[in-house]
Amino acid sequence: MTLLRKLFSVLALPLCIGTVQAQEWKEIRFGVFPEYPPFESVAADGSLQGFDIDLGNAICARLEVKCVWVRNEFDGMIPALRARKFDAIMSSMAVTPARQKQIDFSDRLYLSPTSVVVPKDSSLGDTPQSFKDKRIGVLQGSLQEAYARAKLEKLGAQVKAYQAQDQNYADLVNGRLDATLTDKLEAELNFLSKHEGANFKSGPAIKDPTLPLDIAMGLRKNDTELIALINKGIAAVHADGTFDAIQKKYVGTLDIYNE
Repeated sequence: MTLLRKLFSVLALPLCIGTVQAQEWKEIRFGVFPEYPPFESVAADGSLQGFDIDLGNAICARLEVKCVWVRNEFDGMIPALRARKFDAIMSSMAVTPARQKQIDFSDRLYLSPTSVVVPKDSSLGDTPQSFKDKRIGVLQGSLQEAYARAKLEKLGAQVKAYQAQDQNYADLVNGRLDATLTDKLEAELNFLSKHEGANFKSGPAIKDPTLPLDIAMGLRKNDTELIALINKGIAAVHADGTFDAIQKKYVGTLDIYNE
């Protein structure tokens, strides 16, 4: 082999490797907990539906890969991801410092502030001290549970975790809870706007550094190629208007990406 051919082979090798790596992703498996409408839930026919489902499918379509949905309990999402039961978490997961120590995250999907849902005549939630001796419901494994146990239990609150958010609402309506700490948007769309939520309200968003706003996909540490690929897909659905269409379908005129 001539020196020129050897040089060409060395220079071409990284390009070939890059091409092979780019073609490895024929499908992306998303972990999802379908108990959180309007973001993810199970339709009457057993199929998955919701904002996250439509967004994930749209991202896969732009990337020309197959989209596979794997159901998993929310509080077991990170262990399952690290055990390679799926490739990414697409289940309304907030970006927190604690989670960033275990996994990486994609670019932002949308924003999700936390607030307290209480009866309309309640002053609970106006100050952290108002939670003393109160029964507070949270979603098991959520950042709201972590916040409540770290901050509110120290002030005397009785924190109860549920496997599904609708269980929080049921106990709130029946008087077994004084409040539920949850995603403000989810509460407005899935409870307060319905008949059963007519006598309840959502307080202002809780401003605390342990309650971040960004929702993103969770990915394994050092999965840099997949992270870059997914971020490319996220950018594509914004550029072609698909994100806006999905947002309008599920939350109307609300801008959940910027506000």
